[in-house]
Amino acid sequence: MLSLNRSAFAALLSLTLCSMGVAPGHAAEKFPSHPIQLIVPTPPGGGTDVASRLLASIAEKSLGQKILVLNKPGAGGAIGVQAMLGAKPDGYTIAGVWNAPMTVTPHMFKVSYDLNSYVPIVLSDVAPQVFCVMKDFPASDGKAFLQTLKDNPNKYTYGTDGVSGTVHLAAELIFASTGIKQRAVPYGGAGETLEAFLGGHVDIYGGSIPPILPFVQKGSVKCLMSTSADSNKTLPQAASLSELGAPHDETLLWHAIVAPAQIPPDRLAVLEHAFQDAAHSEKYQTFAANQGETAVAWGSKQSTEAINKEYVAYGKVISDLGLQRKDANP
Repeated sequence: MLSLNRSAFAALLSLTLCSMGVAPGHAAEKFPSHPIQLIVPTPPGGGTDVASRLLASIAEKSLGQKILVLNKPGAGGAIGVQAMLGAKPDGYTIAGVWNAPMTVTPHMFKVSYDLNSYVPIVLSDVAPQVFCVMKDFPASDGKAFLQTLKDNPNKYTYGTDGVSGTVHLAAELIFASTGIKQRAVPYGGAGETLEAFLGGHVDIYGGSIPPILPFVQKGSVKCLMSTSADSNKTLPQAASLSELGAPHDETLLWHAIVAPAQIPPDRLAVLEHAFQDAAHSEKYQTFAANQGETAVAWGSKQSTEAINKEYVAYGKVISDLGLQRKDANP
């Protein structure tokens, strides 16, 4: 009877596994085999945080593991993204993000990442920014709104989510193509912009739909323009860019789940399947609709194409505005 000592047996087992295409120590490993960490680069309670948490809670069922959410805000989202990219790229650390840190911040600050540093898992939903005025504003539709702004250069102020924020860039992209010059006033986000708008400190609200919607429903505010090519079911009175003859100027607010670029392809596929199913779910579809958003559930390839296209477009707008890239990390 042939006998092997312990070392010889281990060597033979390793050789056999390799010949079968199985790496020693990984023969029975299942992904995921322990909880996943989802970094959200915003404070708790914001739109990105709420959307990411809901997606994670739904995706847990498919993955068979808990997804633990860690909020890591700062520097327009760059701190959280850099934390995700600094983790081991094994699929156990991912991030829930929105446009700004992925397609705007790298143009404005010297960050440690670019388009090649990460890979989208899913782009879950899209929504326009909207521009709204008080009910006594001298325009009642989108065309009249733009004409009023064009006829009165620098007379009106519009609130944004900060210099080179997504609202600021969306507005300037539209204004540049229509010959409009108005004054942008930066705030910390839609909540601050809304407060300033309702207090009469700016003439135009620029931001996402949910904060302004109650005031539209009460009749004290009218939203006259959105930044999407198509009309929005929640605010049909807000003219789309197709209706205004500028569909190519579309910019959308979006939420996505991303991972480090070096994630193994098989693990990316597992996460993509789970999060796409989550974004397709009735629960998430209903959530998005109630927020004035559209749940699109784009997979990794389609998300990558959309994000890359937006990155180039925002880079041009920032360059045209003459905004200087800061050398220091944000």
